[in-house]
Amino acid sequence: MPALLRRLCLLALCFALPLRAAELTVDLGQGARIYRTEQLLARSDVRTITIPDDVSFKRAMHYRAVPLKALLQGADADDALLFVATDGFAAEMPATQILKAHGSEAWLAIEDPAHPWPSIADGKAAGPFYVVWTDPQAMRIGPEQWPFQLATIRRLAPAAERFPAITPDKALKPDSAIRKGFAVFQRTCFACHTLNGQGDARLGPDLNVPHNPTEYLREDLLRAYIRDPQSLRYWPQARMPGFDHQALSDAELDELLTYLRHMSGRKAGLEKP
Repeated sequence: MPALLRRLCLLALCFALPLRAAELTVDLGQGARIYRTEQLLARSDVRTITIPDDVSFKRAMHYRAVPLKALLQGADADDALLFVATDGFAAEMPATQILKAHGSEAWLAIEDPAHPWPSIADGKAAGPFYVVWTDPQAMRIGPEQWPFQLATIRRLAPAAERFPAITPDKALKPDSAIRKGFAVFQRTCFACHTLNGQGDARLGPDLNVPHNPTEYLREDLLRAYIRDPQSLRYWPQARMPGFDHQALSDAELDELLTYLRHMSGRKAGLEKP
């Protein structure tokens, strides 16, 4: 067979083969379950939903999606859940936020290979799976709670048990500003950053070693950076989102900085390469 004809036959075969479906792994401690694209799109609870102001696409988007809680059978409200993306992003969320939501509802958006979503910033893909929220304002859902390129969801022990080096002084009262700031840190920062070398995320730098940002940035500049990273350093490829007052109140920002200042005196765990 002439070489050109063989190449044409191979090309025709490639077009004839179905696109390989993506897989989402959900592991809640009773054995991992694998959900494939075509299985999810064929479920009886799949819906077309509209997100008026999508966090990643910065505009209205329409998705085929299933209620996320429907995929979390066996999870308890007290569980912590880790959402891991293929790009290294890792977001930890309390299961109760999804299982017993009041106002906001989490959905797993599923990209149909026959109708791919547009790219987000810098040509990056959001699919094949993406956690989106309807009415996110009701529960003050932050941008870090919209993980895209999702690959795995798994149950976790509490962060303080898994990563003891991120915990503040145990002698502190539960209602102290530092402990409140620790909760804010876990919700807003821990999805992208480690602290004292501990954490699942690999996107952002460590926030305590070798230096804590409270040690090298004036407080007003650090506050401005958290609110709008591009206001301090313009970097088109930057991944850090800004946290507006809806995602992070002034009181929560105060508590977060109080926690970071406290942890600057509790460095541990990370050696320079």
